[in-house]
Amino acid sequence: MLRFLLAILTVIGTLAVLMGLLWIGQGLGIVMWPASSFMLADKQWAINGAILAGFGLLLIWLGRRGRRG
Repeated sequence: MLRFLLAILTVIGTLAVLMGLLWIGQGLGIVMWPASSFMLADKQWAINGAILAGFGLLLIWLGRRGRRG
């Protein structure tokens, strides 16, 4: 059961990192998709994306750390 929860933690962390990177790209105006998005070229979304990606990295680290111990 613990292995399953750690795997879920890692998956959620990976998804958070990917979503955070997308938000960073949209916030900086690098990723202009979808064209009607309110997040495009808005620096606040780049900051939000960096926070989400950092949180995702923390979840991945916790998930991987738990498997070793």
